[in-house]
Amino acid sequence: MDINDYTWDYRNVYEWMQRTRKGFPPLIISAAITGGVEGKEAHENLPERPEEQAQQTFDAYEAGASAVHVHARNPEVWWMTSSNPEDYIKVNSMIRERCPKIIINNTTGGGPDQTTEQRMASIYANPELCSLNLGPFVLKVPLKERAEPLPHPRPAFVYDRIIPNSYADINLYAQTMKEKGIKPEMELYHPGQYWVFNDLVTGGLLEPPYYFQYVMGFQTSSFPTPANLLGLINELPPQSMFSTIGVGPFQLPMNTLSIMMGGHVRVGMEDNLYYKRGRKVKDNAEQVARIVRIAKELNRDIATPEQAREMLGISQTPSSY
Repeated sequence: MDINDYTWDYRNVYEWMQRTRKGFPPLIISAAITGGVEGKEAHENLPERPEEQAQQTFDAYEAGASAVHVHARNPEVWWMTSSNPEDYIKVNSMIRERCPKIIINNTTGGGPDQTTEQRMASIYANPELCSLNLGPFVLKVPLKERAEPLPHPRPAFVYDRIIPNSYADINLYAQTMKEKGIKPEMELYHPGQYWVFNDLVTGGLLEPPYYFQYVMGFQTSSFPTPANLLGLINELPPQSMFSTIGVGPFQLPMNTLSIMMGGHVRVGMEDNLYYKRGRKVKDNAEQVARIVRIAKELNRDIATPEQAREMLGISQTPSSY
């Protein structure tokens, strides 16, 4: 497969029509199985412990996910993201044992109160991809009470934080990923962050194909509308691929539009705990199964891990632990 088979000028209407006739590249589905600041107090099936994360990854893998996005949890505070590389190694190794070919993608977003050094713990756990936030963001998240018998109970409270990311921080993440042979999955929250991407390219820290993850509907990110997603795609640099996140009720429309435009998708309980209004999702696999079904109705094949690796330009040899 040539890079031109899966990256093109998405603004070219003739190209889009031609690819619609012939078929877009296979759809890469990433499952974000758990987030950084919520636990079972928010959803009884949200995976916290390594065994739970490995099992839900396996179920999502069987349903059609070719990649998994991992937030290792802190064993001393299960509802928070870990800053210990050993916790990531444990989760990653258990995932690899059950899912021999899946692409493992660790977060560097971490948790709200972590330092840059603590967020980098995941890079040292030998993933194949790492998320790379292209700038700071502000969040105000109300968290439900975590009551006994759940471990590490706490009262309800509101996380009101800024997640700092300077040019120097982002360059450090990217430089470390490059040294370790890890491909950055660039999390882009609004179009101004393309400036940061340009800085990384100028500094020689990125190699094509460039892989962007559009975060739609998160606080201080772009509003989750078709017009805004099309605007982000309109600024996409050459030799780039994109995937789309829709937070909460915006997951399904943003994912579906991404499929239609020739992009890829992220689903999972990090982004959305509901299947539809009034009914929580059963688990991560249910979200994967639904997007597989929608993609097939829209004439998109589902990428195998091998196809996803080729498109992303990463090794066909899965990471080992």
